Amino acid sequence: MEKCHQSVEQNRALDFITKLSEKLAESYANGQGVNHNEGSNLPRESEILDILEKLMELIFPGFGKREAHSLATLRFSAAETAASVYTQLSDAIQRAYSFTCKLSSCGTCSCGDQAIRSTEKLLAEIPHLRTVLMKDVQAAFDGDPAAKSFDEIILSYPCIKAIMIQRIAHILYCDGIPLIPRIMGEYAHRITAIDIHPGATLGEGIFIDHGTGVVIGETATIGSNVKIYQGVTLGALSFPKDTDGKIIKGQKRHPTIEDNVTIYAGATILGNIVIGRDSVIGGNVWLTESVAPGTKITIAAPEQIIR
Repeated sequence: MEKCHQSVEQNRALDFITKLSEKLAESYANGQGVNHNEGSNLPRESEILDILEKLMELIFPGFGKREAHSLATLRFSAAETAASVYTQLSDAIQRAYSFTCKLSSCGTCSCGDQAIRSTEKLLAEIPHLRTVLMKDVQAAFDGDPAAKSFDEIILSYPCIKAIMIQRIAHILYCDGIPLIPRIMGEYAHRITAIDIHPGATLGEGIFIDHGTGVVIGETATIGSNVKIYQGVTLGALSFPKDTDGKIIKGQKRHPTIEDNVTIYAGATILGNIVIGRDSVIGGNVWLTESVAPGTKITIAAPEQIIR
Protein backbone atom coordinates (compact mmCIF):
# COMPACT_ATOMS: atom_id res chain seq x y z
CA MET A 1 0.00 0.00 0.00
CA GLU A 2 2.85 2.36 0.92
CA LYS A 3 4.69 1.60 -2.34
CA CYS A 4 1.53 2.33 -4.30
CA HIS A 5 1.16 5.69 -2.53
CA GLN A 6 4.80 6.59 -3.30
CA SER A 7 4.28 5.65 -6.94
CA VAL A 8 1.25 7.97 -7.20
CA GLU A 9 3.27 10.84 -5.67
CA GLN A 10 6.20 10.23 -8.02
CA ASN A 11 3.94 10.16 -11.07
CA ARG A 12 2.25 13.36 -9.94
CA ALA A 13 5.61 15.09 -9.47
CA LEU A 14 6.84 13.83 -12.86
CA ASP A 15 3.68 15.05 -14.58
CA PHE A 16 3.95 18.44 -12.91
CA ILE A 17 7.64 18.90 -13.82
CA THR A 18 7.02 17.77 -17.41
CA LYS A 19 4.23 20.31 -17.93
CA LEU A 20 6.26 23.05 -16.23
CA SER A 21 9.34 22.41 -18.38
CA GLU A 22 7.20 22.57 -21.53
CA LYS A 23 5.80 25.95 -20.50
CA LEU A 24 9.26 27.22 -19.62
CA ALA A 25 10.63 26.05 -22.97
CA GLU A 26 7.87 28.02 -24.72
CA SER A 27 8.83 31.15 -22.80
CA TYR A 28 12.51 30.62 -23.71
CA ALA A 29 11.80 30.22 -27.42
CA ASN A 30 12.45 33.85 -28.41
CA GLY A 31 15.84 33.80 -26.66
CA GLN A 32 15.12 36.89 -24.55
CA GLY A 33 16.34 36.71 -20.98
CA VAL A 34 18.41 33.62 -21.76
CA ASN A 35 22.21 33.50 -21.60
CA HIS A 36 23.00 30.81 -24.16
CA ASN A 37 26.02 29.58 -26.10
CA GLU A 38 24.20 29.56 -29.43
CA GLY A 39 24.10 33.35 -29.24
CA SER A 40 26.80 35.55 -27.74
CA ASN A 41 27.36 34.16 -24.28
CA LEU A 42 27.18 37.01 -21.78
CA PRO A 43 29.68 37.82 -19.05
CA ARG A 44 28.61 36.25 -15.75
CA GLU A 45 28.32 38.34 -12.62
CA SER A 46 30.52 35.91 -10.69
CA GLU A 47 33.43 36.27 -13.11
CA ILE A 48 33.08 40.08 -13.25
CA LEU A 49 33.19 40.26 -9.46
CA ASP A 50 36.28 38.03 -9.42
CA ILE A 51 37.95 40.38 -11.91
CA LEU A 52 36.88 43.36 -9.81
CA GLU A 53 38.42 41.86 -6.67
CA LYS A 54 41.72 41.43 -8.51
CA LEU A 55 41.61 45.01 -9.82
CA MET A 56 41.02 46.29 -6.29
CA GLU A 57 43.91 44.12 -5.13
CA LEU A 58 46.16 45.86 -7.67
CA ILE A 59 45.04 49.25 -6.34
CA PHE A 60 45.35 48.45 -2.63
CA PRO A 61 47.51 45.31 -2.31
CA GLY A 62 46.81 43.21 0.75
CA PHE A 63 43.60 45.03 1.71
CA GLY A 64 41.26 42.59 -0.01
CA LYS A 65 40.83 38.83 0.19
CA ARG A 66 44.46 38.00 -0.40
CA GLU A 67 46.94 37.80 2.43
CA ALA A 68 49.33 40.65 3.22
CA HIS A 69 52.28 40.96 0.86
CA SER A 70 56.01 41.07 1.26
CA LEU A 71 57.49 44.18 -0.34
CA ALA A 72 60.23 41.96 -1.76
CA THR A 73 57.76 39.88 -3.77
CA LEU A 74 55.05 42.48 -4.38
CA ARG A 75 56.21 43.17 -7.92
CA PHE A 76 55.84 39.51 -8.89
CA SER A 77 52.48 39.19 -7.17
CA ALA A 78 51.20 42.28 -9.01
CA ALA A 79 52.39 40.82 -12.32
CA GLU A 80 50.56 37.56 -11.60
CA THR A 81 47.34 39.38 -10.72
CA ALA A 82 47.58 41.72 -13.71
CA ALA A 83 48.14 38.77 -16.06
CA SER A 84 45.06 37.03 -14.69
CA VAL A 85 42.94 40.17 -15.11
CA TYR A 86 44.29 40.65 -18.65
CA THR A 87 43.07 37.22 -19.70
CA GLN A 88 39.76 37.20 -17.85
CA LEU A 89 38.71 40.77 -18.59
CA SER A 90 39.58 40.74 -22.29
CA ASP A 91 37.52 37.57 -22.69
CA ALA A 92 34.56 39.03 -20.79
CA ILE A 93 34.71 42.30 -22.73
CA GLN A 94 34.84 40.43 -26.03
CA ARG A 95 31.66 38.55 -25.12
CA ALA A 96 29.97 41.78 -24.04
CA TYR A 97 30.96 43.44 -27.32
CA SER A 98 29.81 40.41 -29.33
CA PHE A 99 26.41 40.49 -27.66
CA THR A 100 25.98 44.19 -28.50
CA CYS A 101 27.14 43.60 -32.07
CA LYS A 102 24.51 40.92 -32.46
CA LEU A 103 21.78 43.28 -31.23
CA SER A 104 22.88 46.10 -33.54
CA SER A 105 23.95 43.85 -36.45
CA CYS A 106 27.19 45.82 -36.77
CA GLY A 107 28.77 43.09 -38.89
CA THR A 108 32.34 43.75 -37.74
CA CYS A 109 34.82 41.15 -36.57
CA SER A 110 37.01 43.41 -34.40
CA CYS A 111 35.45 42.62 -31.00
CA GLY A 112 38.56 40.73 -29.91
CA ASP A 113 40.91 43.58 -30.82
CA GLN A 114 38.67 46.11 -29.11
CA ALA A 115 38.53 43.96 -26.00
CA ILE A 116 42.34 43.81 -25.81
CA ARG A 117 42.64 47.58 -26.25
CA SER A 118 40.01 48.25 -23.57
CA THR A 119 41.67 45.84 -21.15
CA GLU A 120 45.09 47.40 -21.65
CA LYS A 121 43.62 50.88 -21.28
CA LEU A 122 42.08 50.01 -17.91
CA LEU A 123 45.16 48.25 -16.58
CA ALA A 124 47.38 51.14 -17.69
CA GLU A 125 45.22 53.47 -15.57
CA ILE A 126 45.78 51.54 -12.32
CA PRO A 127 48.81 53.61 -11.15
CA HIS A 128 46.83 56.82 -11.73
CA LEU A 129 43.78 55.37 -9.99
CA ARG A 130 45.95 54.65 -6.95
CA THR A 131 47.01 58.30 -6.85
CA VAL A 132 43.45 59.60 -7.17
CA LEU A 133 42.03 57.18 -4.62
CA MET A 134 44.66 58.14 -2.07
CA LYS A 135 43.31 61.68 -2.39
CA ASP A 136 39.85 60.29 -1.63
CA VAL A 137 41.31 58.54 1.41
CA GLN A 138 42.96 61.79 2.48
CA ALA A 139 39.62 63.60 2.10
CA ALA A 140 37.95 61.01 4.32
CA PHE A 141 40.69 61.35 6.92
CA ASP A 142 40.49 65.13 6.91
CA GLY A 143 36.70 65.19 6.88
CA ASP A 144 35.92 62.62 9.57
CA PRO A 145 37.13 63.29 13.13
CA ALA A 146 36.48 59.62 13.95
CA ALA A 147 39.03 58.42 11.37
CA LYS A 148 42.21 57.15 13.04
CA SER A 149 44.36 56.19 10.04
CA PHE A 150 44.47 55.76 6.28
CA ASP A 151 44.57 51.99 6.75
CA GLU A 152 41.33 52.06 8.74
CA ILE A 153 39.65 54.07 5.99
CA ILE A 154 40.80 51.75 3.19
CA LEU A 155 39.79 48.66 5.14
CA SER A 156 36.43 49.73 6.49
CA TYR A 157 34.90 52.84 4.92
CA PRO A 158 32.12 52.00 2.43
CA CYS A 159 32.64 55.25 0.53
CA ILE A 160 36.17 54.25 -0.49
CA LYS A 161 35.00 50.91 -1.84
CA ALA A 162 32.05 52.52 -3.66
CA ILE A 163 34.21 55.27 -5.17
CA MET A 164 36.98 52.83 -6.11
CA ILE A 165 34.58 50.53 -7.94
CA GLN A 166 32.91 53.52 -9.64
CA ARG A 167 36.25 54.85 -10.86
CA ILE A 168 37.10 51.44 -12.34
CA ALA A 169 33.66 51.07 -13.93
CA HIS A 170 33.77 54.64 -15.25
CA ILE A 171 36.85 53.89 -17.37
CA LEU A 172 35.06 50.93 -18.93
CA TYR A 173 31.86 52.94 -19.34
CA CYS A 174 33.66 55.77 -21.15
CA ASP A 175 35.25 53.20 -23.45
CA GLY A 176 31.77 52.11 -24.54
CA ILE A 177 31.89 48.67 -22.96
CA PRO A 178 28.37 47.30 -22.40
CA LEU A 179 27.04 45.38 -19.39
CA ILE A 180 30.23 45.09 -17.34
CA PRO A 181 30.29 48.62 -15.82
CA ARG A 182 26.70 48.26 -14.64
CA ILE A 183 27.41 44.87 -13.07
CA MET A 184 30.26 46.47 -11.14
CA GLY A 185 28.21 49.51 -10.17
CA GLU A 186 25.25 47.52 -8.91
CA TYR A 187 27.58 45.28 -6.90
CA ALA A 188 29.02 48.37 -5.19
CA HIS A 189 25.47 49.57 -4.52
CA ARG A 190 24.60 46.21 -2.99
CA ILE A 191 27.53 46.06 -0.58
CA THR A 192 27.78 49.75 0.40
CA ALA A 193 24.23 51.19 -0.03
CA ILE A 194 25.88 53.93 -2.14
CA ASP A 195 24.52 54.08 -5.69
CA ILE A 196 26.86 55.85 -8.12
CA HIS A 197 26.20 55.26 -11.81
CA PRO A 198 29.34 54.32 -13.79
CA GLY A 199 28.64 57.25 -16.12
CA ALA A 200 28.95 59.88 -13.38
CA THR A 201 32.14 61.96 -13.50
CA LEU A 202 33.97 62.35 -10.19
CA GLY A 203 36.72 64.82 -9.38
CA GLU A 204 39.48 64.22 -6.86
CA GLY A 205 39.24 64.17 -3.08
CA ILE A 206 35.60 63.04 -2.86
CA PHE A 207 34.28 62.12 0.58
CA ILE A 208 30.88 60.48 1.09
CA ASP A 209 30.36 60.45 4.85
CA HIS A 210 28.38 57.43 6.12
CA GLY A 211 26.95 57.07 2.62
CA THR A 212 23.78 55.07 3.14
CA GLY A 213 21.12 56.08 0.61
CA VAL A 214 23.34 58.30 -1.56
CA VAL A 215 22.24 58.25 -5.23
CA ILE A 216 24.32 59.85 -8.00
CA GLY A 217 22.92 59.65 -11.52
CA GLU A 218 24.53 58.80 -14.84
CA THR A 219 25.17 62.33 -16.14
CA ALA A 220 26.09 63.91 -12.81
CA THR A 221 29.42 65.72 -12.64
CA ILE A 222 31.13 66.23 -9.29
CA GLY A 223 34.15 68.49 -8.89
CA SER A 224 37.09 68.08 -6.53
CA ASN A 225 37.04 68.31 -2.73
CA VAL A 226 33.30 67.72 -2.52
CA LYS A 227 31.79 66.34 0.68
CA ILE A 228 28.46 64.49 0.58
CA TYR A 229 26.53 63.12 3.53
CA GLN A 230 24.10 60.21 3.75
CA GLY A 231 20.76 60.25 1.95
CA VAL A 232 21.78 62.77 -0.71
CA THR A 233 20.24 62.42 -4.18
CA LEU A 234 21.79 63.92 -7.31
CA GLY A 235 19.00 62.92 -9.64
CA ALA A 236 16.96 63.86 -12.69
CA LEU A 237 14.04 66.26 -12.43
CA SER A 238 12.19 64.84 -15.41
CA PHE A 239 12.83 62.72 -18.47
CA PRO A 240 12.42 64.35 -21.89
CA LYS A 241 10.32 62.26 -24.29
CA ASP A 242 10.04 62.06 -28.07
CA THR A 243 6.85 62.37 -30.11
CA ASP A 244 6.00 58.74 -29.39
CA GLY A 245 6.24 59.30 -25.64
CA LYS A 246 9.49 57.35 -25.25
CA ILE A 247 12.27 58.62 -23.02
CA ILE A 248 15.08 60.36 -24.94
CA LYS A 249 18.35 58.90 -23.73
CA GLY A 250 21.86 60.33 -23.75
CA GLN A 251 21.05 63.89 -22.63
CA LYS A 252 22.52 65.65 -19.61
CA ARG A 253 19.84 65.39 -16.93
CA HIS A 254 21.69 65.36 -13.59
CA PRO A 255 23.37 68.12 -11.59
CA THR A 256 26.89 69.50 -11.87
CA ILE A 257 28.51 70.03 -8.47
CA GLU A 258 31.52 72.34 -8.65
CA ASP A 259 34.63 72.22 -6.44
CA ASN A 260 34.61 72.53 -2.64
CA VAL A 261 30.87 72.00 -2.19
CA THR A 262 29.36 70.41 0.91
CA ILE A 263 25.96 68.71 0.68
CA TYR A 264 24.39 67.71 3.97
CA ALA A 265 22.22 64.70 4.79
CA GLY A 266 18.95 64.19 2.98
CA ALA A 267 19.41 66.95 0.39
CA THR A 268 17.80 66.34 -3.00
CA ILE A 269 19.29 68.12 -6.02
CA LEU A 270 17.51 67.43 -9.29
CA GLY A 271 17.95 68.25 -12.95
CA ASN A 272 20.64 69.67 -15.22
CA ILE A 273 21.60 72.48 -12.83
CA VAL A 274 24.88 73.80 -11.44
CA ILE A 275 25.82 74.13 -7.77
CA GLY A 276 28.55 76.76 -7.74
CA ARG A 277 31.89 76.17 -6.11
CA ASP A 278 32.28 76.71 -2.35
CA SER A 279 28.53 76.38 -1.80
CA VAL A 280 26.90 74.66 1.17
CA ILE A 281 23.60 72.83 0.72
CA GLY A 282 21.87 72.17 4.04
CA GLY A 283 20.16 69.01 5.18
CA ASN A 284 16.82 68.05 3.61
CA VAL A 285 16.99 70.90 1.06
CA TRP A 286 15.05 70.30 -2.17
CA LEU A 287 16.78 72.08 -5.04
CA THR A 288 15.86 72.28 -8.74
CA GLU A 289 17.55 75.56 -9.72
CA SER A 290 21.21 76.48 -10.16
CA VAL A 291 22.96 78.44 -7.41
CA ALA A 292 25.88 80.85 -7.67
CA PRO A 293 29.30 80.10 -6.18
CA GLY A 294 29.57 80.62 -2.45
CA THR A 295 25.83 80.15 -1.83
CA LYS A 296 24.53 78.69 1.45
CA ILE A 297 21.07 77.15 1.38
CA THR A 298 19.19 75.91 4.42
CA ILE A 299 15.58 75.26 5.33
CA ALA A 300 13.83 76.61 8.39
CA ALA A 301 13.98 74.35 11.39
CA PRO A 302 10.67 72.50 11.94
CA GLU A 303 8.64 73.58 14.94
CA GLN A 304 8.93 71.05 17.75
CA ILE A 305 6.02 70.46 20.10
CA ILE A 306 6.90 68.79 23.37
CA ARG A 307 4.06 67.61 25.55
